[in-house]
Amino acid sequence: MTREELLLAAMVDAVDTLVDDFDLIDFLHQLCDRCNELLDVTAVGVMITDPEGRLQLIAASDEHTRLLELFALQTDQGPCVECHRSGTARLNISLVSPVQTAAFPMFAERARRTGFATTHALPMRLRQQVVGALNLFDTREQSLSAADARVGQALADVATIAILQQRTIMFGNVERAQLRSALSSRIVIEQAKGILAERWNTTLDNAFGTLRRYARTHQLPLTGLCRQLIDGTLDTDAIPRP
Repeated sequence: MTREELLLAAMVDAVDTLVDDFDLIDFLHQLCDRCNELLDVTAVGVMITDPEGRLQLIAASDEHTRLLELFALQTDQGPCVECHRSGTARLNISLVSPVQTAAFPMFAERARRTGFATTHALPMRLRQQVVGALNLFDTREQSLSAADARVGQALADVATIAILQQRTIMFGNVERAQLRSALSSRIVIEQAKGILAERWNTTLDNAFGTLRRYARTHQLPLTGLCRQLIDGTLDTDAIPRP
């Protein structure tokens, strides 16, 4: 697909949030995939606030990034945390620069050990309301161009609108209801991919990728599929192994 086609596909994904059976978790993982493709970065993470205003990790492009983002939350430091607090983008941060990482040394060290050299954080905001941050990581020491930064911010804005708008028709209080549901879904998905990884003796990334492909192929909600796996109503032998 061309860059223009990928951008159009990202917009179509956002329009799909208006349907009743929309799965927010799957949408945000798809957002990670779009960012990987459009911005030529190595990994992507998405954090959004819970009903109490605390940042929570919702989606990541791979297991290493998920663990790094959880470390950022545990230590309460990193560009993503600062981006959420200020509502402004943090771009082209060299993780090997003591000056640029002075405010978050533990996060920078952990990110370097993970293999990343550069990071960026884009606010997920609607007007003055900041609901999270979109985090980009690269194993290469290269800057994000001004054009790519605008594309990344557009994707973050689209995701924000999807989060806040998706359940407006069904719920009076869209933000609290949707975010609470998303946080609950995240736990279900983590449990399901752990079960499948252990059962197949494979990595969490492989297990999760297989679940996503199976759900899309059979037009099933990802969260619903994971619940079936956990409660034993899904025959995992029917899922092609990675």
